[in-house]
Amino acid sequence: MLALLGLLTVVLLLALIMSRLMSPLVALIAVPITAALVGGFGLQTAQFILDGLQQIASVAAMFVFAILYFGVITDAGVLDPIVDRILRAVGTRPTRIVVGSAVLGLLVHLDGSGAVTFLVTVPAMLPLYERLRMDKRILACVVSMAAGVNFLPWTGPMLRASAALHISTTDLFRPLIPVQMIGLTFVGVVAYVLGRREERRLGLSGVESVTIPVRQTTEEERALRRPGRFWINVVITLSLIAVMVSGVVDPAIMFMAGTAIALVVNYPASDLQRARIDAHAKAAVMMAAILLAAGAFTGIMKGSGMLAAMAASVVHAVPPAMARHIPVALGLASMPLSLLFDPDSFYLGALPVIAEVGTTLHVPPIQIGQAALLGQMTTGFPVSPLTPATFLIVGLTGIELGEHQRYTAPYLFAASVLMTLACVAFGVFAL
Repeated sequence: MLALLGLLTVVLLLALIMSRLMSPLVALIAVPITAALVGGFGLQTAQFILDGLQQIASVAAMFVFAILYFGVITDAGVLDPIVDRILRAVGTRPTRIVVGSAVLGLLVHLDGSGAVTFLVTVPAMLPLYERLRMDKRILACVVSMAAGVNFLPWTGPMLRASAALHISTTDLFRPLIPVQMIGLTFVGVVAYVLGRREERRLGLSGVESVTIPVRQTTEEERALRRPGRFWINVVITLSLIAVMVSGVVDPAIMFMAGTAIALVVNYPASDLQRARIDAHAKAAVMMAAILLAAGAFTGIMKGSGMLAAMAASVVHAVPPAMARHIPVALGLASMPLSLLFDPDSFYLGALPVIAEVGTTLHVPPIQIGQAALLGQMTTGFPVSPLTPATFLIVGLTGIELGEHQRYTAPYLFAASVLMTLACVAFGVFAL
């Protein structure tokens, strides 16, 4: 009975989110509470929710302050000299332009937002592609790869996996660092090869008569810039990331402290501090609310026993000898799954069930989470029709969605497969 109730709960949750009949926030709260009440758990449901919220609080806090921190240093103009220097360095040689596009995408994606990455990188590089008549699909491809492979502890998929499995983002991320280095190396190689191919197609090795575009900023943006504090902001950011990745201090605490320091350093006046917080509060609050709702969902599913009952039912269909291959299979399938599941429905609805099945078959949940992160809404998000960022990049580059998917998806899938094999090679999980 519990297994059937759990299955109906997950299916209904996925259906409501994917069909857009309910927002993820509403579905994650309403569906499990209703299921628990139908299952006869009554007031126990409140305790299940509290248990889930306690486990998710640190992740939600980290995400709120990560958004605030990166918003503040971006407002202060930390990325401006980096972007301008890359534009000057690439010149007018197609190979350098394509590699520069990938490098710029990687740097801008430090804030964890694919949409921001596309909004900064594409307008900065597109004039060069257009003036040299380079294939704009290449720009969309390499920027998508840079954002997709560059999953970080404060990005949406990592936070959702952490929330769903109740595993810290640091524990999820640290074993994947060498794997990600392999993926980022692949991005660089692909960018170089595509650039060389385009260079040969156009018969260009550098056209000095073409004017390198100058980025334009609004008067409001210029008023917020703090160029004299560039190196202070860089040191703060690098120190924050280093301490966080080391695992010495909880990421939530690091981003809280980092946000306070960044605000004091760049905007000492209290009214300016309030304005910067207000400017980024909407995105922070919305994602934090979803994560807390996810905590309620997983708390009910676990506390009621529905998750364990579902896993026990599935376990009988999986031969024990095949259990250790679950992470590899999920890693290989994770990128294509981005075309079927949006991030909330997969990470918050499907992943806990897969992890519980793995646990019953003696596969650590952390391996299930890491396998999912190799493609599900990481390498997969820039071509998924379920994410607004996909439509943003095709709109900015002026290419058709189908063209972008046909051109870019094979490279993104190759990156996902390569990182899965790297996980096996580095012992993150077994083949």
